Amino acid sequence: MSLDLQKITAHIGARVHGIDPAADLDDATIAELRAALGEHKALVLDAPALDAAGQQRFAEYFGPVTTAHPTVPGIDGAPNVLDVDSERGKANNWHTDVTFVVAPPAISTLRSITIPPYGGETLVANSAAAYASLPEPLRAWADTLWAVHTNTYDYARTSQLSDKQQEYRAVFESKPFETRHPVVRVHPETGERGLFIGGFVRNIEGLSETESRDVIRLLQAHVTKPEHILRWSWQPGQVLVFDNRITQHYAIDNYDDQPRKLSRITVAGDVPVSVDGRRSESLVGDASHYTPSLAESGRTAA
Repeated sequence: MSLDLQKITAHIGARVHGIDPAADLDDATIAELRAALGEHKALVLDAPALDAAGQQRFAEYFGPVTTAHPTVPGIDGAPNVLDVDSERGKANNWHTDVTFVVAPPAISTLRSITIPPYGGETLVANSAAAYASLPEPLRAWADTLWAVHTNTYDYARTSQLSDKQQEYRAVFESKPFETRHPVVRVHPETGERGLFIGGFVRNIEGLSETESRDVIRLLQAHVTKPEHILRWSWQPGQVLVFDNRITQHYAIDNYDDQPRKLSRITVAGDVPVSVDGRRSESLVGDASHYTPSLAESGRTAA
């Protein structure tokens, strides 16, 4: 591989040097970036000249992009760009993006716009390393479990919301979605197994609410072990790319009331598959408007 990569931690993360995401990239470079993402799960690139259109073009090197969100509209003139603004809410809980739909994004890209003078880091965890760290009997049991994910039980819930945050929540939950996913997902490209859970999980099928909560807490403890985590301290004009199929992430709320603004563009993904070959199923909501992989295949939700 000819990419100039600087590994950040043992289990996750690499800096990519010498590539400008705003430039035209050739097929060989794109293939190397995809391979590097498969190995390191998260990549960081400096991109001081990148704007929203450039971010979308860069994201499209990894595949067709989704719209901004199944319920939240994109920014004006850019329907594929989600405004990640601390004024509307702080996603300070572990989650994988948009797992409440049947075909969640494969890859997420975040571009830093306004960074607070302190704090505001993004954590990304390797869920394959988390799965591998489970004791063998627990791995075998997790392989059999299925969970229900929903956007009406999301990662940003709090009892004290500002007017803007309440407005955002109303839009976020304006159309309910529920999907059953395997707790252990097989990555469609690498074949790795990863824990596919996070903040949108409402319950584990076949378990009581208390049992579900305890099992999720146990599995999440493995996902969020410090050894599995990249902690990225942002600078303006950077892009973070992570494989949404085999990671979770968390935006740390440690910057008081300072402004923090990023933009997110996600690459369309496929329907998750369990270790025994079964596919995720939509229970509530049609997400075909959100992801081209779902619309183009002719699959629609229930």
